[in-house]
Amino acid sequence: MTYSYKPIVPDTGLTDPSKPRPKAVVVGAGLGGLSAAMRLGSKGYKVQIIDKLDRLGGRGSSVSQNGYRFDLGPTILTVPEVFKKLWKDCGYIFEKDVHLQALDPFYEIRWQDGTNFRVFKDEKDMFAEVKSKFPQDFDGYIKFLKDCERRYLFGFEGLGRKPMNKLWDLVKEIPGFVRLRADKSVYGHAASRVKDPRFRMALSFHPLFIGGDPRRVTSMYILVSHLEKAFGVHYVQGGVQALADAMGAVIKRQGGSVLLNQNVEEILVDQGKASGVKLSDGRTVKSDIVVSNADPGWTYKNLIRSSPKSRWTDKRLSRAKWSMGLFVWYFGTKGTKDYWKDVGHHTIINGPRYRGLLKDIFDKKLLADDMSIYLHRPSCTDKTVAPDGSDTFYALSPVPNLKTNSPVDWEEIGKVYKEKLRNVLNDTIPGFSETIETEFILNPEDFLSRYLSPYGAAFSLEPRIFQSAWFRPHNISEEIENLFLVGAGTHPGAGIPSVVTSAEVMAKLVPDASSVRMKL
Repeated sequence: MTYSYKPIVPDTGLTDPSKPRPKAVVVGAGLGGLSAAMRLGSKGYKVQIIDKLDRLGGRGSSVSQNGYRFDLGPTILTVPEVFKKLWKDCGYIFEKDVHLQALDPFYEIRWQDGTNFRVFKDEKDMFAEVKSKFPQDFDGYIKFLKDCERRYLFGFEGLGRKPMNKLWDLVKEIPGFVRLRADKSVYGHAASRVKDPRFRMALSFHPLFIGGDPRRVTSMYILVSHLEKAFGVHYVQGGVQALADAMGAVIKRQGGSVLLNQNVEEILVDQGKASGVKLSDGRTVKSDIVVSNADPGWTYKNLIRSSPKSRWTDKRLSRAKWSMGLFVWYFGTKGTKDYWKDVGHHTIINGPRYRGLLKDIFDKKLLADDMSIYLHRPSCTDKTVAPDGSDTFYALSPVPNLKTNSPVDWEEIGKVYKEKLRNVLNDTIPGFSETIETEFILNPEDFLSRYLSPYGAAFSLEPRIFQSAWFRPHNISEEIENLFLVGAGTHPGAGIPSVVTSAEVMAKLVPDASSVRMKL
């Protein structure tokens, strides 16, 4: 596999280089780490962000191969406002640096019986689609939308943007959890509103995109349907990689720096306080605070392995419920621009089972013979992802993570699974395999090695009710002073909007640079 990286050319710095500022090191250049670095820069810190990959973005980075560009991870942007606020808080204008393309329809869901369901931005189009496909469930759908909005106001705008590092922070919110039936699952709530099994799936699958089992994840996460309705679904021109690069450019404008191709071996601790990091080549980088965008499981078990831990011990991490793994096949097809005209930017291809497959993945930890697939075709929207006249795809299938009593030999089983995936895809993009010009695969073992994700879990800790809010790793460490955490495994959770707001929460806990007594 060949990686290419185009270095960011920063704008003229806006800070006075002669004036000393407290230093902050951010471990990991995922969207959470980049958001944290931007916010720290706006608070007056001199920031250095360090990442083991050769480009920015973490799970949102990309691979360029034989003229094709593949976004490796997130492809859907649902709440541009969190980025607009981030840019504004840093003194910049988001729209000048990043270009978004609104999608409509947002995505299409297909079932094996030949039926389909499209999700639209316009309310009239959406209502017409529901009345056409699921007329008996229309009234229940209207009630479901109102349920989603109430949970959005409480869970996203309220709970998700507040620190939850103190037990009292949670206790204050208990009446809201009770009122909104947070004990009910996403699937359970959808099932209480609509009767058609296909529609229940269409209204409940969203937790899979943040690593959760719809049968188990708290119904608070039905708020995602409101996010789509209120803010739309967008594609970043140039891919999420372009968004990450734009964030890196802001960091450099603020006087910060980016160090790639460097692995952080350890977070240095001096008398109970984070004092910098040690790199795998032996070098040390001193700082006044440290922010970890690495998975909290990796942070607590590996990066501060020499420090005593009272809460996130190795034993507790091993008992935790982790998100599922992913098998993702990336491929570019030559000369297929005018093929498969009915296949849009986002397509969800359902297998013969829904709840049964979820049970295999999350409960039994079995690699099933059948599968459901998310098919991403960005070349519908972005001509830069493939050579002229060609297509870029990725096909994603949820699979068990590596925490199982019957380990999967992905080097061997992956070949078999890929053939099964090929057979399923042939019904949607017939003959595609004969046109493939370049390809590669990521499986749970790759998520472990590339992203340092415990158990190859693609989205860190599963967002069950007792692994959310105060029960989730906090944005400020309970173990070590001056250590902060951001990203999918922390509060408020996975998904691009939540990852970005994790840095917003962190910024409320970090002192302004003017109040920091510098050590260096």
